[in-house]
Amino acid sequence: MMQTAIETESSDKGALSGWTTRRWLRTGVATTLAVLAVLGSLGGWAMWRTSQITSELVDDRSPALIEAMRLEQALVNQETGIRGYGLSGRSDFLQPYAQGVKEEKAALSVLRPLVTERRAAADLAEVERLAGTWQRRIADPVSAAPAEEAVALATERAAEGKSDFDALRRAMTRQQDRLLDERDEATGTLRRAELLRNWMFAGICVVIVLVAALIFEGLRRGVTDPLTRLGTAAREVAQGRFDRSLVGTGPADLRQLAMDAEAMRQRLVEELKFSEQARTLLDEQADDLKRSNTELEQFAYVASHDLQEPLRKVSSFTQLLQRRYGGQLDDKADQYIAFAVDGANRMQTLINDLLAFSRVGRVHNDHQTVDLESVMDKVLDDLSVTIEETNAEITHEPLPTVVGDATQLGMLWQNLLSNAIKFRSPDRSPRVRVGAVCEAGEWTFSVTDNGIGIAPEFHDKVFVLFQRLHTKDAYPGTGIGLAMCKKVVEFHGGTISIDADHTTGTRVVFTLPAAAPSAAAPQGGGRP
Repeated sequence: MMQTAIETESSDKGALSGWTTRRWLRTGVATTLAVLAVLGSLGGWAMWRTSQITSELVDDRSPALIEAMRLEQALVNQETGIRGYGLSGRSDFLQPYAQGVKEEKAALSVLRPLVTERRAAADLAEVERLAGTWQRRIADPVSAAPAEEAVALATERAAEGKSDFDALRRAMTRQQDRLLDERDEATGTLRRAELLRNWMFAGICVVIVLVAALIFEGLRRGVTDPLTRLGTAAREVAQGRFDRSLVGTGPADLRQLAMDAEAMRQRLVEELKFSEQARTLLDEQADDLKRSNTELEQFAYVASHDLQEPLRKVSSFTQLLQRRYGGQLDDKADQYIAFAVDGANRMQTLINDLLAFSRVGRVHNDHQTVDLESVMDKVLDDLSVTIEETNAEITHEPLPTVVGDATQLGMLWQNLLSNAIKFRSPDRSPRVRVGAVCEAGEWTFSVTDNGIGIAPEFHDKVFVLFQRLHTKDAYPGTGIGLAMCKKVVEFHGGTISIDADHTTGTRVVFTLPAAAPSAAAPQGGGRP
Protein backbone atom coordinates (compact mmCIF):
# COMPACT_ATOMS: atom_id res chain seq x y z
CA MET A 1 0.00 0.00 0.00
CA MET A 2 2.86 2.34 0.76
CA GLN A 3 4.35 1.58 -2.66
CA THR A 4 0.97 2.29 -4.26
CA ALA A 5 0.68 5.60 -2.39
CA ILE A 6 4.17 6.61 -3.51
CA GLU A 7 3.35 5.74 -7.11
CA THR A 8 0.09 7.71 -6.90
CA GLU A 9 1.91 10.75 -5.49
CA SER A 10 4.55 10.48 -8.20
CA SER A 11 1.90 10.28 -10.90
CA ASP A 12 0.14 13.33 -9.44
CA LYS A 13 3.39 15.29 -9.43
CA GLY A 14 4.08 14.19 -12.98
CA ALA A 15 0.61 15.31 -14.07
CA LEU A 16 1.04 18.68 -12.36
CA SER A 17 4.50 19.15 -13.88
CA GLY A 18 2.88 18.94 -17.30
CA TRP A 19 0.61 21.90 -16.60
CA THR A 20 1.29 25.03 -18.62
CA THR A 21 1.22 28.60 -17.34
CA ARG A 22 -2.18 29.10 -18.95
CA ARG A 23 -3.60 26.05 -17.18
CA TRP A 24 -2.16 27.13 -13.83
CA LEU A 25 -3.62 30.60 -14.33
CA ARG A 26 -7.02 29.22 -15.32
CA THR A 27 -7.09 26.92 -12.29
CA GLY A 28 -5.94 29.69 -9.97
CA VAL A 29 -8.46 32.17 -11.35
CA ALA A 30 -11.29 29.62 -11.13
CA THR A 31 -10.38 28.74 -7.53
CA THR A 32 -10.07 32.39 -6.60
CA LEU A 33 -13.45 33.18 -8.17
CA ALA A 34 -15.04 30.25 -6.31
CA VAL A 35 -13.58 31.39 -2.98
CA LEU A 36 -14.65 34.97 -3.66
CA ALA A 37 -18.15 33.76 -4.61
CA VAL A 38 -18.48 31.87 -1.31
CA LEU A 39 -17.12 34.80 0.66
CA GLY A 40 -19.37 37.17 -1.23
CA SER A 41 -22.40 34.97 -0.48
CA LEU A 42 -21.54 34.90 3.23
CA GLY A 43 -20.98 38.64 3.27
CA GLY A 44 -24.24 39.21 1.39
CA TRP A 45 -26.12 37.01 3.83
CA ALA A 46 -24.61 38.92 6.79
CA MET A 47 -25.55 42.24 5.22
CA TRP A 48 -29.06 40.98 4.44
CA ARG A 49 -29.52 39.68 8.00
CA THR A 50 -28.33 42.94 9.52
CA SER A 51 -30.53 44.96 7.18
CA GLN A 52 -33.55 42.78 7.97
CA ILE A 53 -33.13 43.16 11.72
CA THR A 54 -32.51 46.88 11.37
CA SER A 55 -35.61 47.24 9.23
CA GLU A 56 -37.66 45.27 11.76
CA LEU A 57 -36.38 47.45 14.59
CA VAL A 58 -36.85 50.72 12.75
CA ASP A 59 -40.08 49.93 10.93
CA ASP A 60 -41.91 47.74 13.51
CA ARG A 61 -40.56 47.55 17.04
CA SER A 62 -39.76 51.19 17.75
CA PRO A 63 -42.84 52.62 15.96
CA ALA A 64 -45.08 50.11 17.82
CA LEU A 65 -43.72 51.22 21.18
CA ILE A 66 -44.11 54.87 20.21
CA GLU A 67 -47.70 54.39 19.03
CA ALA A 68 -48.50 52.43 22.21
CA MET A 69 -47.32 55.41 24.22
CA ARG A 70 -49.39 57.73 22.03
CA LEU A 71 -52.40 55.50 22.62
CA GLU A 72 -51.83 55.65 26.37
CA GLN A 73 -51.49 59.43 26.20
CA ALA A 74 -54.71 59.70 24.18
CA LEU A 75 -56.67 57.56 26.72
CA VAL A 76 -55.18 59.49 29.65
CA ASN A 77 -56.31 62.73 27.97
CA GLN A 78 -59.80 61.25 27.59
CA GLU A 79 -59.89 60.23 31.26
CA THR A 80 -58.65 63.66 32.35
CA GLY A 81 -61.30 65.42 30.26
CA ILE A 82 -64.16 63.19 31.47
CA ARG A 83 -63.09 63.50 35.11
CA GLY A 84 -62.84 67.29 34.87
CA TYR A 85 -66.23 67.54 33.13
CA GLY A 86 -67.81 65.23 35.72
CA LEU A 87 -66.47 67.26 38.62
CA SER A 88 -67.09 70.77 37.31
CA GLY A 89 -69.69 70.37 34.61
CA ARG A 90 -67.68 72.73 32.39
CA SER A 91 -67.88 71.77 28.72
CA ASP A 92 -64.34 73.01 27.92
CA PHE A 93 -63.07 69.85 29.65
CA LEU A 94 -64.62 67.88 26.81
CA GLN A 95 -62.07 69.32 24.32
CA PRO A 96 -59.19 67.15 25.69
CA TYR A 97 -61.55 64.23 25.60
CA ALA A 98 -62.49 64.81 21.97
CA GLN A 99 -58.85 65.34 21.02
CA GLY A 100 -57.94 62.15 22.88
CA VAL A 101 -60.57 60.21 20.94
CA LYS A 102 -59.06 61.39 17.63
CA GLU A 103 -55.55 60.59 18.77
CA GLU A 104 -56.70 57.17 19.97
CA LYS A 105 -58.14 56.33 16.57
CA ALA A 106 -54.96 57.58 14.83
CA ALA A 107 -52.68 55.61 17.16
CA LEU A 108 -54.75 52.42 16.74
CA SER A 109 -54.75 52.73 12.92
CA VAL A 110 -50.93 52.81 12.99
CA LEU A 111 -50.42 50.32 15.81
CA ARG A 112 -52.64 47.48 14.59
CA PRO A 113 -50.48 46.62 11.49
CA LEU A 114 -47.32 46.79 13.60
CA VAL A 115 -48.32 44.21 16.23
CA THR A 116 -48.51 41.09 14.10
CA GLU A 117 -46.87 38.94 16.74
CA ARG A 118 -49.51 36.90 18.68
CA ARG A 119 -48.79 38.12 22.22
CA ALA A 120 -48.46 41.73 21.19
CA ALA A 121 -51.72 41.48 19.26
CA ALA A 122 -53.42 39.95 22.35
CA ASP A 123 -52.13 42.81 24.50
CA LEU A 124 -53.52 45.34 22.02
CA ALA A 125 -56.85 43.53 21.91
CA GLU A 126 -57.01 43.57 25.72
CA VAL A 127 -56.25 47.30 25.78
CA GLU A 128 -58.93 47.96 23.17
CA ARG A 129 -61.45 45.82 25.10
CA LEU A 130 -60.79 47.59 28.40
CA ALA A 131 -60.78 50.98 26.73
CA GLY A 132 -64.10 50.17 25.07
CA THR A 133 -65.58 49.05 28.39
CA TRP A 134 -64.47 52.24 30.12
CA GLN A 135 -65.76 54.36 27.27
CA ARG A 136 -69.17 52.64 27.17
CA ARG A 137 -69.65 52.65 30.94
CA ILE A 138 -68.10 55.97 31.84
CA ALA A 139 -66.79 58.22 29.08
CA ASP A 140 -69.63 58.08 26.57
CA PRO A 141 -72.52 58.54 29.09
CA VAL A 142 -70.75 61.36 30.96
CA SER A 143 -69.71 63.22 27.80
CA ALA A 144 -73.19 62.92 26.32
CA ALA A 145 -75.06 64.11 29.46
CA PRO A 146 -75.80 67.75 30.25
CA ALA A 147 -73.60 69.45 32.82
CA GLU A 148 -75.88 68.86 35.86
CA GLU A 149 -76.56 65.24 34.97
CA ALA A 150 -72.89 64.67 34.04
CA VAL A 151 -71.76 65.69 37.54
CA ALA A 152 -74.27 63.38 39.17
CA LEU A 153 -73.48 60.51 36.80
CA ALA A 154 -69.72 60.94 37.30
CA THR A 155 -70.16 60.97 41.06
CA GLU A 156 -72.32 57.89 40.89
CA ARG A 157 -69.86 55.91 38.74
CA ALA A 158 -66.62 57.33 40.12
CA ALA A 159 -65.53 54.11 41.78
CA GLU A 160 -66.43 51.98 38.76
CA GLY A 161 -64.67 54.40 36.44
CA LYS A 162 -61.53 54.40 38.55
CA SER A 163 -61.47 50.64 38.67
CA ASP A 164 -61.99 50.28 34.90
CA PHE A 165 -59.35 52.84 34.02
CA ASP A 166 -56.82 51.37 36.45
CA ALA A 167 -57.34 48.03 34.77
CA LEU A 168 -56.88 49.77 31.41
CA ARG A 169 -53.74 51.47 32.67
CA ARG A 170 -52.28 48.14 33.84
CA ALA A 171 -53.05 46.59 30.47
CA MET A 172 -51.30 49.44 28.65
CA THR A 173 -48.34 49.10 30.98
CA ARG A 174 -48.11 45.39 30.18
CA GLN A 175 -48.38 46.15 26.48
CA GLN A 176 -45.62 48.76 26.59
CA ASP A 177 -43.40 46.52 28.69
CA ARG A 178 -43.84 43.70 26.18
CA LEU A 179 -43.15 46.03 23.24
CA LEU A 180 -40.13 47.43 25.06
CA ASP A 181 -38.85 43.93 25.70
CA GLU A 182 -39.35 43.04 22.04
CA ARG A 183 -37.50 46.19 20.99
CA ASP A 184 -34.65 45.42 23.40
CA GLU A 185 -34.54 41.86 22.09
CA ALA A 186 -34.43 43.15 18.50
CA THR A 187 -31.69 45.60 19.47
CA GLY A 188 -29.65 42.78 20.99
CA THR A 189 -30.24 40.65 17.91
CA LEU A 190 -29.09 43.58 15.75
CA ARG A 191 -25.93 43.98 17.80
CA ARG A 192 -25.17 40.27 17.50
CA ALA A 193 -25.86 40.40 13.75
CA GLU A 194 -23.59 43.42 13.34
CA LEU A 195 -20.88 41.69 15.36
CA LEU A 196 -21.26 38.58 13.22
CA ARG A 197 -21.17 40.74 10.08
CA ASN A 198 -18.05 42.55 11.23
CA TRP A 199 -16.27 39.32 12.12
CA MET A 200 -17.37 37.79 8.85
CA PHE A 201 -16.06 40.73 6.82
CA ALA A 202 -12.83 40.66 8.81
CA GLY A 203 -12.54 36.98 7.96
CA ILE A 204 -13.30 37.76 4.31
CA CYS A 205 -10.55 40.37 4.30
CA VAL A 206 -8.12 37.91 5.85
CA VAL A 207 -9.04 35.24 3.31
CA ILE A 208 -8.69 37.74 0.45
CA VAL A 209 -5.27 38.80 1.72
CA LEU A 210 -4.24 35.14 2.02
CA VAL A 211 -5.53 34.37 -1.48
CA ALA A 212 -3.69 37.42 -2.87
CA ALA A 213 -0.52 36.36 -1.05
CA LEU A 214 -0.88 32.81 -2.44
CA ILE A 215 -1.44 34.20 -5.94
CA PHE A 216 1.60 36.47 -5.76
CA GLU A 217 3.73 33.72 -4.29
CA GLY A 218 2.54 31.27 -6.93
CA LEU A 219 3.27 33.78 -9.71
CA ARG A 220 6.69 34.47 -8.22
CA ARG A 221 7.66 30.83 -7.91
CA GLY A 222 5.97 29.62 -11.05
CA VAL A 223 6.45 32.51 -13.49
CA THR A 224 8.58 35.48 -12.48
CA ASP A 225 11.45 33.59 -10.83
CA PRO A 226 11.83 31.07 -13.70
CA LEU A 227 11.61 33.91 -16.24
CA THR A 228 14.15 35.96 -14.28
CA ARG A 229 16.59 33.06 -14.12
CA LEU A 230 16.07 32.29 -17.80
CA GLY A 231 16.46 35.97 -18.73
CA THR A 232 19.67 36.26 -16.66
CA ALA A 233 21.13 33.20 -18.33
CA ALA A 234 20.07 34.48 -21.77
CA ARG A 235 21.74 37.86 -21.14
CA GLU A 236 24.94 36.09 -20.07
CA VAL A 237 24.85 34.12 -23.32
CA ALA A 238 24.19 37.34 -25.25
CA GLN A 239 27.24 38.89 -23.57
CA GLY A 240 29.46 36.10 -24.86
CA ARG A 241 29.23 33.30 -22.30
CA PHE A 242 28.20 30.67 -24.82
CA ASP A 243 29.14 27.87 -22.42
CA ARG A 244 26.31 28.95 -20.08
CA SER A 245 23.53 26.36 -20.25
CA LEU A 246 19.91 27.54 -20.24
CA VAL A 247 17.93 25.44 -17.74
CA GLY A 248 14.18 26.05 -17.35
CA THR A 249 11.98 25.59 -14.29
CA GLY A 250 8.33 26.24 -13.53
CA PRO A 251 5.37 25.37 -15.78
CA ALA A 252 5.73 23.14 -18.83
CA ASP A 253 5.63 25.95 -21.39
CA LEU A 254 8.40 27.88 -19.62
CA ARG A 255 10.52 24.74 -19.50
CA GLN A 256 9.84 24.22 -23.20
CA LEU A 257 10.86 27.83 -23.85
CA ALA A 258 14.11 27.23 -21.99
CA MET A 259 14.70 24.03 -24.00
CA ASP A 260 14.15 25.95 -27.26
CA ALA A 261 16.53 28.70 -26.10
CA GLU A 262 19.09 26.07 -25.11
CA ALA A 263 18.77 24.42 -28.54
CA MET A 264 19.27 27.82 -30.14
CA ARG A 265 22.35 28.43 -27.95
CA GLN A 266 23.83 25.10 -28.97
CA ARG A 267 23.11 25.90 -32.62
CA LEU A 268 24.78 29.29 -32.17
CA VAL A 269 27.80 27.62 -30.58
CA GLU A 270 28.07 25.29 -33.55
CA GLU A 271 27.60 28.18 -35.99
CA LEU A 272 30.20 30.25 -34.13
CA LYS A 273 32.67 27.39 -34.29
CA PHE A 274 32.04 27.03 -38.00
CA SER A 275 32.20 30.83 -38.45
CA GLU A 276 35.46 31.00 -36.49
CA GLN A 277 36.95 28.28 -38.66
CA ALA A 278 35.70 30.03 -41.79
CA ARG A 279 37.05 33.37 -40.58
CA THR A 280 40.41 31.80 -39.79
CA LEU A 281 40.49 30.28 -43.26
CA LEU A 282 39.36 33.58 -44.78
CA ASP A 283 42.06 35.49 -42.87
CA GLU A 284 44.64 33.02 -44.11
CA GLN A 285 43.37 33.40 -47.67
CA ALA A 286 43.28 37.19 -47.29
CA ASP A 287 46.86 37.15 -46.02
CA ASP A 288 47.86 34.92 -48.91
CA LEU A 289 46.04 37.19 -51.36
CA LYS A 290 47.58 40.30 -49.83
CA ARG A 291 51.03 38.75 -49.97
CA SER A 292 50.40 37.63 -53.55
CA ASN A 293 49.22 41.12 -54.54
CA THR A 294 52.23 42.65 -52.88
CA GLU A 295 54.52 40.24 -54.68
CA LEU A 296 52.74 40.92 -57.96
CA GLU A 297 53.04 44.68 -57.47
CA GLN A 298 56.70 44.31 -56.59
CA PHE A 299 57.19 42.01 -59.55
CA ALA A 300 55.45 44.45 -61.89
CA TYR A 301 57.50 47.33 -60.56
CA VAL A 302 60.77 45.42 -60.62
CA ALA A 303 60.05 43.91 -64.02
CA SER A 304 59.08 47.27 -65.46
CA HIS A 305 62.06 48.97 -63.88
CA ASP A 306 64.57 46.24 -64.83
CA LEU A 307 63.28 46.03 -68.40
CA GLN A 308 63.98 49.71 -68.94
CA GLU A 309 67.74 49.31 -69.39
CA PRO A 310 67.83 46.37 -71.91
CA LEU A 311 64.88 47.87 -73.75
CA ARG A 312 66.65 51.20 -73.90
CA LYS A 313 69.69 49.45 -75.41
CA VAL A 314 67.55 47.64 -77.97
CA SER A 315 65.78 50.87 -78.90
CA SER A 316 69.06 52.81 -79.10
CA PHE A 317 70.83 50.23 -81.29
CA THR A 318 67.86 49.76 -83.61
CA GLN A 319 67.63 53.53 -84.04
CA LEU A 320 71.41 53.62 -84.63
CA LEU A 321 71.04 50.90 -87.29
CA GLN A 322 68.23 52.89 -88.88
CA ARG A 323 70.30 56.09 -89.03
CA ARG A 324 73.56 54.47 -90.18
CA TYR A 325 72.32 51.90 -92.64
CA GLY A 326 69.01 53.43 -93.66
CA GLY A 327 68.86 53.52 -97.49
CA GLN A 328 72.01 51.38 -97.86
CA LEU A 329 70.19 48.07 -97.59
CA ASP A 330 67.25 46.86 -99.59
CA ASP A 331 63.70 47.94 -98.82
CA LYS A 332 62.94 44.75 -96.91
CA ALA A 333 65.83 45.41 -94.49
CA ASP A 334 64.69 49.01 -93.96
CA GLN A 335 61.19 47.72 -93.23
CA TYR A 336 62.51 45.21 -90.70
CA ILE A 337 64.59 47.89 -88.99
CA ALA A 338 61.51 50.19 -88.83
CA PHE A 339 59.48 47.36 -87.30
CA ALA A 340 62.15 46.80 -84.65
CA VAL A 341 62.37 50.53 -83.80
CA ASP A 342 58.55 50.84 -83.58
CA GLY A 343 58.22 47.71 -81.44
CA ALA A 344 60.95 48.91 -79.06
CA ASN A 345 59.30 52.31 -78.71
CA ARG A 346 55.86 50.78 -78.07
CA MET A 347 57.34 48.33 -75.57
CA GLN A 348 58.99 51.20 -73.73
CA THR A 349 55.70 53.13 -73.64
CA LEU A 350 53.85 50.05 -72.39
CA ILE A 351 56.40 49.46 -69.64
CA ASN A 352 56.18 53.09 -68.55
CA ASP A 353 52.38 52.87 -68.42
CA LEU A 354 52.53 49.62 -66.46
CA LEU A 355 54.97 51.20 -64.03
CA ALA A 356 52.63 54.17 -63.55
CA PHE A 357 49.63 51.82 -63.13
CA SER A 358 51.41 49.78 -60.45
CA ARG A 359 52.29 52.92 -58.54
CA VAL A 360 48.63 53.98 -58.10
CA GLY A 361 47.73 53.56 -54.43
CA ARG A 362 51.22 52.33 -53.56
CA VAL A 363 53.77 55.05 -54.28
CA HIS A 364 51.51 58.13 -54.44
CA ASN A 365 49.33 57.89 -51.33
CA ASP A 366 49.45 61.33 -49.77
CA HIS A 367 45.85 62.34 -49.03
CA GLN A 368 45.47 66.03 -48.41
CA THR A 369 43.35 68.95 -49.55
CA VAL A 370 43.73 69.29 -53.32
CA ASP A 371 42.57 72.30 -55.34
CA LEU A 372 41.33 70.79 -58.60
CA GLU A 373 41.54 74.20 -60.31
CA SER A 374 45.31 74.18 -59.84
CA VAL A 375 45.55 70.55 -60.95
CA MET A 376 43.50 71.33 -64.06
CA ASP A 377 45.71 74.30 -64.89
CA LYS A 378 48.84 72.12 -64.67
CA VAL A 379 47.30 69.37 -66.85
CA LEU A 380 46.20 71.90 -69.48
CA ASP A 381 49.69 73.33 -69.50
CA ASP A 382 51.17 69.84 -70.03
CA LEU A 383 48.73 69.24 -72.91
CA SER A 384 49.17 72.67 -74.45
CA VAL A 385 51.14 71.39 -77.46
CA THR A 386 48.56 68.69 -78.25
CA ILE A 387 45.73 71.20 -77.75
CA GLU A 388 47.37 73.63 -80.15
CA GLU A 389 48.16 70.98 -82.78
CA THR A 390 44.58 69.62 -82.77
CA ASN A 391 42.92 73.02 -82.42
CA ALA A 392 41.09 71.60 -79.36
CA GLU A 393 38.89 73.70 -77.08
CA ILE A 394 38.66 72.65 -73.39
CA THR A 395 36.38 74.47 -70.96
CA HIS A 396 35.36 73.63 -67.43
CA GLU A 397 33.02 74.76 -64.71
CA PRO A 398 34.43 76.00 -61.38
CA LEU A 399 36.19 73.02 -59.83
CA PRO A 400 36.06 72.31 -56.09
CA THR A 401 38.61 71.38 -53.48
CA VAL A 402 38.69 67.69 -52.56
CA VAL A 403 40.75 65.41 -50.34
CA GLY A 404 43.08 63.09 -52.24
CA ASP A 405 46.49 62.66 -53.83
CA ALA A 406 47.40 65.53 -56.18
CA THR A 407 49.67 63.39 -58.40
CA GLN A 408 47.04 60.69 -58.96
CA LEU A 409 44.29 63.25 -59.59
CA GLY A 410 46.56 64.90 -62.13
CA MET A 411 47.04 61.55 -63.89
CA LEU A 412 43.23 61.15 -63.87
CA TRP A 413 42.60 64.48 -65.58
CA GLN A 414 45.46 64.01 -68.03
CA ASN A 415 44.24 60.57 -69.17
CA LEU A 416 40.63 61.69 -69.55
CA LEU A 417 41.47 64.89 -71.47
CA SER A 418 44.11 63.26 -73.66
CA ASN A 419 41.65 60.47 -74.55
CA ALA A 420 38.99 63.07 -75.42
CA ILE A 421 41.48 64.76 -77.80
CA LYS A 422 42.94 61.52 -79.21
CA PHE A 423 39.62 59.94 -80.10
CA ARG A 424 38.36 63.04 -81.90
CA SER A 425 36.16 63.04 -84.97
CA PRO A 426 38.09 63.58 -88.21
CA ASP A 427 35.58 66.12 -89.54
CA ARG A 428 35.56 68.56 -86.61
CA SER A 429 37.84 70.05 -84.00
CA PRO A 430 37.71 68.54 -80.51
CA ARG A 431 35.46 70.29 -78.02
CA VAL A 432 35.75 69.13 -74.40
CA ARG A 433 33.59 70.32 -71.49
CA VAL A 434 34.29 69.46 -67.81
CA GLY A 435 31.35 69.75 -65.39
CA ALA A 436 31.14 69.49 -61.58
CA VAL A 437 28.02 69.14 -59.39
CA CYS A 438 27.87 68.47 -55.63
CA GLU A 439 25.06 66.15 -54.48
CA ALA A 440 24.58 64.19 -51.25
CA GLY A 441 28.07 64.79 -49.90
CA GLU A 442 30.00 63.92 -53.07
CA TRP A 443 31.12 65.65 -56.25
CA THR A 444 30.01 64.31 -59.62
CA PHE A 445 32.36 65.24 -62.50
CA SER A 446 31.71 64.81 -66.20
CA VAL A 447 34.11 64.99 -69.16
CA THR A 448 32.11 65.47 -72.38
CA ASP A 449 33.62 65.48 -75.87
CA ASN A 450 32.36 65.52 -79.44
CA GLY A 451 34.58 62.69 -80.65
CA ILE A 452 33.84 59.34 -82.21
CA GLY A 453 32.09 57.98 -79.14
CA ILE A 454 31.98 54.49 -77.64
CA ALA A 455 29.45 51.82 -78.56
CA PRO A 456 27.15 50.82 -75.63
CA GLU A 457 28.40 47.22 -75.58
CA PHE A 458 31.94 48.48 -74.82
CA HIS A 459 31.02 50.90 -71.96
CA ASP A 460 32.34 48.49 -69.32
CA LYS A 461 35.08 46.87 -71.42
CA VAL A 462 37.01 50.13 -71.90
CA PHE A 463 37.94 50.19 -68.19
CA VAL A 464 39.61 46.77 -68.35
CA LEU A 465 43.42 46.66 -68.52
CA PHE A 466 44.89 46.32 -72.06
CA GLN A 467 41.45 46.52 -73.70
CA ARG A 468 41.56 48.39 -77.00
CA LEU A 469 38.69 49.15 -79.36
CA HIS A 470 40.89 50.27 -82.27
CA THR A 471 44.13 49.16 -83.87
CA LYS A 472 47.39 50.82 -82.92
CA ASP A 473 47.65 52.21 -86.45
CA ALA A 474 44.32 54.04 -86.17
CA TYR A 475 44.74 55.29 -82.60
CA PRO A 476 48.06 54.70 -80.81
CA GLY A 477 48.08 53.67 -77.17
CA THR A 478 48.53 50.79 -74.74
CA GLY A 479 44.94 50.28 -73.45
CA ILE A 480 45.91 51.25 -69.91
CA GLY A 481 44.61 54.85 -69.68
CA LEU A 482 40.97 54.28 -68.64
CA ALA A 483 41.96 51.32 -66.45
CA MET A 484 44.31 53.67 -64.63
CA CYS A 485 41.50 56.25 -64.33
CA LYS A 486 39.24 53.61 -62.75
CA LYS A 487 41.94 52.58 -60.30
CA VAL A 488 42.58 56.21 -59.27
CA VAL A 489 38.86 56.97 -58.78
CA GLU A 490 38.18 53.80 -56.79
CA PHE A 491 41.30 54.45 -54.68
CA HIS A 492 39.71 57.80 -53.74
CA GLY A 493 36.37 56.14 -52.85
CA GLY A 494 34.46 57.07 -56.01
CA THR A 495 33.00 55.41 -59.11
CA ILE A 496 33.52 55.95 -62.84
CA SER A 497 31.38 55.00 -65.83
CA ILE A 498 30.34 55.98 -69.36
CA ASP A 499 27.08 57.96 -69.58
CA ALA A 500 24.80 55.74 -71.70
CA ASP A 501 22.30 58.59 -72.27
CA HIS A 502 24.87 60.77 -74.05
CA THR A 503 24.95 59.96 -77.78
CA THR A 504 27.04 62.67 -79.46
CA GLY A 505 30.64 61.87 -78.60
CA THR A 506 31.52 60.45 -75.19
CA ARG A 507 30.74 61.53 -71.63
CA VAL A 508 32.78 60.02 -68.82
CA VAL A 509 31.20 60.49 -65.37
CA PHE A 510 33.02 59.89 -62.09
CA THR A 511 32.49 60.80 -58.45
CA LEU A 512 34.78 61.90 -55.61
CA PRO A 513 33.89 62.44 -51.94
CA ALA A 514 33.37 66.08 -50.99
CA ALA A 515 35.94 67.75 -48.77
CA ALA A 516 35.18 69.25 -45.35
CA PRO A 517 32.63 72.11 -45.36
CA SER A 518 35.42 74.61 -44.70
CA ALA A 519 36.98 73.75 -48.06
CA ALA A 520 34.71 75.86 -50.26
CA ALA A 521 34.67 75.52 -54.00
CA PRO A 522 36.22 78.49 -55.83
CA GLN A 523 33.97 80.72 -57.82
CA GLY A 524 34.50 81.91 -61.37
CA GLY A 525 33.51 81.25 -64.94
CA GLY A 526 34.83 78.55 -67.25
CA ARG A 527 38.21 79.03 -68.83
CA PRO A 528 39.36 77.98 -72.32
